[in-house]
Amino acid sequence: MLPQFQGTTILAVRHNGQVAVCGDGQVSLQNVVLKTKAKKVRRLYNDKIICGVAGSTADAFSIMEHFEKRLTEYSGNLIRAAVELAKSWRTDKILRRLEAMMITCDAKHMFLISGNGDVVEPDDNLLAIGSGGFYALAAAKAMVKFGKDLSAGEIASEALKIASGICLYTNDNLTLETLEIVTP
Repeated sequence: MLPQFQGTTILAVRHNGQVAVCGDGQVSLQNVVLKTKAKKVRRLYNDKIICGVAGSTADAFSIMEHFEKRLTEYSGNLIRAAVELAKSWRTDKILRRLEAMMITCDAKHMFLISGNGDVVEPDDNLLAIGSGGFYALAAAKAMVKFGKDLSAGEIASEALKIASGICLYTNDNLTLETLEIVTP
């Protein structure tokens, strides 16, 4: 079972020619809100890749920094960078102590990456992590099924708003990043 970290919800959606990653802004320490407008979703590698992280703040941003180095090393090849990050995250004696999870995507692929060595691409173009991840995922599944006209960005932000109404560790100060999927 993948660990669920309190204080974050990240959701990725691929739908109707768009991929979106949305994250809330709450940072919590036990039952206290420390920050309400944190940015846990960022664009990387010339704005071609979107990454969202959940976990302890320093660990999450540290692993994002390592991922960004892998992207540069592999010229933006998301699959290769994700696999190499997962391998080093699991085996490196410093990195393996980091308590975080990551969702990353480009116009073609979407992955959940963990310190256990997991690199998981979903079957249904939806991924979620964090304390409100299952709530956001359930809401997104329903919107994909019944909201055929909605964009990925609309689904992701509405699903996070729903999760923020249920999960104590998720708020509605959202960061949303989207990429258009260009088909040849």
